[in-house]
Amino acid sequence: MRALYFFAVLPGLVGQPIRADEIPSIDNGRSTQLQRRLRKLERELAVLKSEYEREPGSADVDWVDSESSAFRTAIQQTGLESSASVEELFAPTGHPIFPTISASGFIHMDWQASHQDTANRAAVGDIQDGVHFTRARVSLQGDAWQDVSYILEMDFGLPERPTFVDLFLDYDTHSTLGHFRVGRWRQPFGMDALTSIRELTFLERATLFAFGPFRQTGIGFYDTTDDEQSTWAVSGFRYPSDGFGTNLGDNGGYGLAARVTRVLIDDTDGGEMFHVGGSYSYSDPSADTVRYRATPELFNSGFAGALTPGVPNNIPFFVDTGPINTAYQNQVGVELAGSYGRLYVQSEWMYTFLEQAGGPALGFPGMYVHSGFFLTGEHRQYNHKNAVFGRVRPNCNFGADGGPGAWEIAARWSYIDLNDQNIAGGRLNDVTLGLNWYWNPRTKFQFNYIYSALNDATQGDSRADLFALRAQVDF
Repeated sequence: MRALYFFAVLPGLVGQPIRADEIPSIDNGRSTQLQRRLRKLERELAVLKSEYEREPGSADVDWVDSESSAFRTAIQQTGLESSASVEELFAPTGHPIFPTISASGFIHMDWQASHQDTANRAAVGDIQDGVHFTRARVSLQGDAWQDVSYILEMDFGLPERPTFVDLFLDYDTHSTLGHFRVGRWRQPFGMDALTSIRELTFLERATLFAFGPFRQTGIGFYDTTDDEQSTWAVSGFRYPSDGFGTNLGDNGGYGLAARVTRVLIDDTDGGEMFHVGGSYSYSDPSADTVRYRATPELFNSGFAGALTPGVPNNIPFFVDTGPINTAYQNQVGVELAGSYGRLYVQSEWMYTFLEQAGGPALGFPGMYVHSGFFLTGEHRQYNHKNAVFGRVRPNCNFGADGGPGAWEIAARWSYIDLNDQNIAGGRLNDVTLGLNWYWNPRTKFQFNYIYSALNDATQGDSRADLFALRAQVDF
């Protein structure tokens, strides 16, 4: 409402700053007061115009430079930046610049059905059909002060109580150290893991997501080069931490992770891009125990509860090592990705080296390759800052704009092997076919068919066919 008022009453001020020397000199007192009021209006109009023209962001995008970029650009457009500092300009108005705050979130509503053969049902249990809210997240983010940003994101889709998702402060050092971060966030390991869950090609990440530290509580540094062709990140954290960022134990419980990426081909206009990257992680778990397990690329942690007492409504783990007594573990990953017009491809290979306590060394591999193709002519955007594929923007939105939205077909093969030495966690191959319909940049529907082939130590080879449909809206 404030924006409408100012733009309606004083349209001439936008883009046409009034200089103090152009104000008629009525008398010294009234002239000074009028100058202050006009300067205040110019500043507010500049900020409102900047916010009006800026598209709302995503909670998974780091909010770090709003004051130093968009805000200062708006102030500069008024022609007042040379007369005083930003803090001095706002001091007479009584309205502080900081803190700033904005809200965002998203909802995942999923439907699932499955068909299992007898051996698969005996190996993993009876998968229940149903509908559920897999995720329901709300986040607050903004700037606490100049160069200091924050985010607090909660997920209400998990059973019993909300849990932390991202919770951190971020400081732009404006030096070779890049950004400094402390809190809980996705650690720098892998491309699929660092892609926003809102912007995945498929409903869930590939099976090798079982590896890697993912979200942990710690500190880190990261940055992107000035030409936006390279990124680097390194972090140290307590390991493992729970959904509330808590790590308990005085025996070990530390880890580190690092990731570097480089764009070798970058033709934004033509939709051509080629990305390479590598990751490394070391950890010494606090309980001297680790466990790797994976579902067939569907996720639901809910339970039927009172509707059907004792009947789980979650997707069971198809492969599972069980707890392994571990002194330490090393994990490496290699990633390749590229796009050519409407077609894009992404692939990762990971390997976990595990030093058992009182047992032989172990090695577990995993990999995936997936591809997508836009039937309606779009191309997958690349997020240079985070070195991942980003949001899809239809050429013509569905609905009010009279367009078809964006239609995408996709396929993925993934593999994980949790068998080695004295560990028989199983071997899983998944083939997923996907169809995505993007109504607009904030609303989409996804359909996945997953053919899951399991090799289990007790039941041998078995298979399951899973079908899932998702409605997503984010804001």
